[in-house]
Amino acid sequence: MAGLLGRISREARLVSNMFRLLRLIGKIKPDSPHTVADILEHWAAARPDNVAILFEDRSYTYRELEEHARRYAHWAQSLGLKRGDVVALLMENRPEYIFAWGGLIKLGVAVALINTNLRERSLAHSIAISGARHVVMGAEMADNYASAIDDMSERPTVWATGGKVQGANDLDEALARQPVAPLGADVRKGMTARDKCFYIYTSGTTGLPKAANMSHQRIQTMMHSFAVAMRSTEKDRMYVVLPLYHSAGGVCAIGSTLTVGGSVVIRRKFSATQFWDDCVKYKATQFQYIGELCRYLLNSPPHPLEQKHGLRVVMGNGLRPEIWPGFQNRFAIPQIIEFYGATEGNVALVNPDGKVGSIGRVPDYMRNVIKTRLVRFDFESETPIRNAQGFCTECAHDEVGEAIGKIDDVRGRFEGYSKGADTEKKILRDVFEKGDAWFRTGDLLRRDADGYFYFVDRIGDTFRWKGENVATSEVAEAISVFPGVKEANVYGVKVPGTDGRAGMVSIVAKGELDLAAFKAHVEKNLPAYARPIFVRQQQEIEVTGTFKHRKVELVKEGFDPSAVTDPMYFLDPVDGQYVPLKKELFDRIAAGEIRL
Repeated sequence: MAGLLGRISREARLVSNMFRLLRLIGKIKPDSPHTVADILEHWAAARPDNVAILFEDRSYTYRELEEHARRYAHWAQSLGLKRGDVVALLMENRPEYIFAWGGLIKLGVAVALINTNLRERSLAHSIAISGARHVVMGAEMADNYASAIDDMSERPTVWATGGKVQGANDLDEALARQPVAPLGADVRKGMTARDKCFYIYTSGTTGLPKAANMSHQRIQTMMHSFAVAMRSTEKDRMYVVLPLYHSAGGVCAIGSTLTVGGSVVIRRKFSATQFWDDCVKYKATQFQYIGELCRYLLNSPPHPLEQKHGLRVVMGNGLRPEIWPGFQNRFAIPQIIEFYGATEGNVALVNPDGKVGSIGRVPDYMRNVIKTRLVRFDFESETPIRNAQGFCTECAHDEVGEAIGKIDDVRGRFEGYSKGADTEKKILRDVFEKGDAWFRTGDLLRRDADGYFYFVDRIGDTFRWKGENVATSEVAEAISVFPGVKEANVYGVKVPGTDGRAGMVSIVAKGELDLAAFKAHVEKNLPAYARPIFVRQQQEIEVTGTFKHRKVELVKEGFDPSAVTDPMYFLDPVDGQYVPLKKELFDRIAAGEIRL
């Protein structure tokens, strides 16, 4: 009886939260004159003395945030910038980042949030596709910017803050001359939530980054969604270590508290050793994670403050089930909210009740409201399967398929990218009926009978071996729990004379890896076709700015000892053990002398 009552209570909370969020989102109409700028201006008027930002040894109230933003707006006006223009923002995490875009969007200027890890061609490309004629740059990014100059066909005007940079205008001096007076009442006349607020870029794990169109409607929706999910109030403090150029840190995390008059604690970069010191020092109540950050913390030595913090809720994505309970228990985290979504996509899932491993839930009775579906998928062609009538077929319970979201103007808007061709590639048409259109997430998920969704893999990461589909995330999950393994990055490599791709794993381990015990572990926990044939030991695994494992270079280097200096091992099919992979052995494998 108690179990039934508990389930009824959870369902009631789920429905209540969903409809609360849907009502809120429903008020953010495309033709509404309310913009992201109005949110900050509201709190500057309603709670001027509330702390908006904490950074290092400084704090800024909403009044001060508004005054700094006004200086940026007046400066932009002095340059003739207006609604529809674009300014690129290239700066590490610090309060000036929010001051800058907070001021520019007051005029209807769109801001391109540039990845601070980019250099050379990628950086030049990102600025160019935004159409920005001006760049606001933190002085710390001078070397990155200089590396891209030769790849620019047209050079924008650069304004540096935080120090003088050769060839750049002094933005600090220009801002100091600007007033803090309010702008005219008609400064955003004619603007609506449909107007572009930001360009936010894809991570660039493969190829050049794409610039996603992010309207004021979409940004407000994302901000408010996190505030609702975390039940944020003006007393909350969100600890932000994720980069502000990305939607996770720069929209969702800061939006969870700035939309309700609360505070954001900004750190330049994530530090596992100083994480708990910061949480206690700044009295953080919320934290937004990426799964790998949780793994870094869990792999760190014990910290005297790791259970003496004030965090009441953490929210993020990518927290793998093999570390979820350990993370929550060791650090005494009261509530973990896992979510799923992409910067530009229209598929958003939330796991509100902490079911370990799930990325979200949509009960059957909500399917007509939240139109996320999984469709059967051809892993070889990497396209959804069409039936005899030319339509896609929805997956059964626990069947793996690609997640798609219905495109409409109510709750399923897809605003696309700066390039129309990139936009069309993400749209699946005539899916269940003629004329419908759905957003392709590029992710493989499964859904159980209770409506819980689980992440399986990225399309392109899953590979075929021995006629079976191998999900890299599931293999990595099994390997990551082996004693001594800190990180595992799984991918497939081509082997001459074989079909598909053989499994390979790059491991970061504590000390020596016991290969015999490791082999026994993968035999126990993985089917034969999913066991890695090759093992590479690295000191560290390269990640993107948003802590996603990079695989492109690893796949390219493969298992060739002449291209890899790290220790590598091969699962010898004769004696069944992992043996050192030297040049002679590689040549025999490449020549087909050893059958896999």
